Amino acid sequence: MFVRVTTDLAYRATSLGELGIASDSNQKVSLNEFTYKKGTEIYGEKEPAEYVYQVKAGAVRSYKLLSDGRRQIGAFHLVGDIFGLENGSEHRFTTEAIVSTTVRLIKRRSLEMMAESDPMVSRNLLSMTTDNLQHAENHMLLLGRKTSLERVAAFLIEMDRRLTAAGVIPLPMSRRDIADYLGLTLETVSRALSRLHELDVIGFVGSDQRQIVLVNRRQLARLDLQN
Repeated sequence: MFVRVTTDLAYRATSLGELGIASDSNQKVSLNEFTYKKGTEIYGEKEPAEYVYQVKAGAVRSYKLLSDGRRQIGAFHLVGDIFGLENGSEHRFTTEAIVSTTVRLIKRRSLEMMAESDPMVSRNLLSMTTDNLQHAENHMLLLGRKTSLERVAAFLIEMDRRLTAAGVIPLPMSRRDIADYLGLTLETVSRALSRLHELDVIGFVGSDQRQIVLVNRRQLARLDLQN
């Protein structure tokens, strides 16, 4: 059966300001900032979910370690994204800074108290929860796709919508990160990117090949639609 998986895997970034709790607009809350070095854990799986976070600079990955030792990345949190908002009392994923990263954080209880008295904050929190659920569902369907090329194409389309500036996608994550996000091996991701380059669908900028130019978005979208 044909299943259409939306290429918009990026859940809509909602800033703390849009929630009505920016420190310069609301004196009832106190926002703190912390900077984490590359590879530093921000919080661990099963730790108490006492804070909600927003990426101010840098990028964050959320992941689980599977029983066989493999790592499955569930999401990449980029500048402006809010993460750490849980349904239960514990975090379901471990998060790490992909590069040097600055995050803002607010106590979860403060946010919940504001939602109880402010309908707009309550609606925005519900919208964020729904968006997170949609992203998780889309990611699950993505992992069920048949070909590596489809997965890499979908990933590039997601990053194009979230990161592109001046026609270039500056990827903060490594190919290993991409592989663990797409459920592929490092070698498979490298081969897929090389194939897209050979087909003149993408181009590389710089020696590390982390800056990608989408030369043919229409062809990339067609690859994303294949079964």
